[in-house]
Amino acid sequence: MNVIECKGLTKAYGRRQAIRNLSFTIEENKITGLIGRNGAGKTTLLKVIAGFFRKTSGEVHVFSYQPFNNLKVSANMIFIDDNITPPTALNLQELLESAASFYNNFDMELAKRLFDYFSFHPKQTHQSLSKGMKSTFNVIVGLAARCPLTIFDEPTTGMDSAVRRDFYRALLKDYIEHPRTIIISSHLLDEMDDMLEDILLMKEGQVLLHSSVLDLQEYAIAVSGNKQVISNWTKTKEVLYKKDIGVGNTYVVVRNELNELDKQQAHIEGLEISPVSIDDLSVHLTSNDKGGIDDVFTRD
Repeated sequence: MNVIECKGLTKAYGRRQAIRNLSFTIEENKITGLIGRNGAGKTTLLKVIAGFFRKTSGEVHVFSYQPFNNLKVSANMIFIDDNITPPTALNLQELLESAASFYNNFDMELAKRLFDYFSFHPKQTHQSLSKGMKSTFNVIVGLAARCPLTIFDEPTTGMDSAVRRDFYRALLKDYIEHPRTIIISSHLLDEMDDMLEDILLMKEGQVLLHSSVLDLQEYAIAVSGNKQVISNWTKTKEVLYKKDIGVGNTYVVVRNELNELDKQQAHIEGLEISPVSIDDLSVHLTSNDKGGIDDVFTRD
């Protein structure tokens, strides 16, 4: 069953299209990573899916409903980001109780255990917390709600590395016991790629890739060596990224469509083949056309 279905989805602000002509589906009970650089349209897409923003054109369905201002979608979805501003009159304990009254699957026991683990005090207020502690409290609510569709938009903002690791581990452990559809938008792909099942990669408002993590791990390979040799060797290859290293050497990332003869030829010509991490691949695929940062300091 598909929880989310988008076809030709577009959201525009005046003449600027934040997302344009997106078509994809997300199945139930999967953890999907939404990846892309700042300005790629990730947050806009998530807020359209959550029903916060009205689409401009195309189709979007969540649980087979159009999500904008839809109570059925709202009751089965939770959206967690770093802009949550709860009522200032409520303390943290009261905020948990309020969430439990709204979300049918809310596990107060889990919420309290996480609350204690991360050293919160019931009488604290949300606005008195540091940025990292706010994010930590927000993800506690997101995890404990156990909504059929759980959306985390950059949920670890301000968290230190230890707390981020605890969050990822808690999410995975609870997901295994209580499967649901989870979307996580994050820049820290290398920290969470071992728990993701699918990745949706965006660039400039469009979907660049939507694939399983296993397929992406085999999507590309890196080759380094003599610049002229690589130039000849890659003439029939799809080059995804290229960078000069040292004097007379080049590093390239190519689509992994190599056969054994290609690999043998690379070895004979002294080229080094190495794997490409999903994090590096996403950076290479979403890089702009202006070269690297080193080119800023290069004078003609």
